[in-house]
Amino acid sequence: MSNLPAPGVYTIDATHSNVGFVARHLIAAKVRGHFTDFAGTITIGDSIATSKVEATVQAASITTDNEMRDGHLKSADFLDLENHPTLTLTSTKLTDKGHDKIEMVADLTVRGVTKSVTFDVEFLGSGAGMAPGVTVAGFEATAEIDRRDFNVNFDGALENGALVVGNKVVLELTVEASKQD
Repeated sequence: MSNLPAPGVYTIDATHSNVGFVARHLIAAKVRGHFTDFAGTITIGDSIATSKVEATVQAASITTDNEMRDGHLKSADFLDLENHPTLTLTSTKLTDKGHDKIEMVADLTVRGVTKSVTFDVEFLGSGAGMAPGVTVAGFEATAEIDRRDFNVNFDGALENGALVVGNKVVLELTVEASKQD
């Protein structure tokens, strides 16, 4: 990958990043949400293969812009915030796919359950930041998970058998990270 950012540790800028998700509600709608409290680092090595991503998300920061739904998502039916206050992601393998595309295999932990998840990542570029001596790099990543793999087993259904919440959840990460030069 010719456009690899300069080696070093990049800190995720939560103000200019988004940790989001999309899930089906009934059959008719997609509900979008995100987390507002997260932190992490992207360590760029001499190659994609020697790079690493680590992040922690505070489950209490989930929002779908609906207070009642957010309360349900924090409950034992979904994230079980009381027993599992954080979600974590740690990359285990990064592969250069060419044309600024990267495949990231990561251990994702939700509700205390860790599973390997494959993300499609696009490197958006890097350059000088707004502050002197700072370099920024941008990435977008997506993956699809089955919430039941993480013991998120709420099975609310309507009389016709339609699930209230779909089992597939799309994760959408947009990340700006910076390092001091």
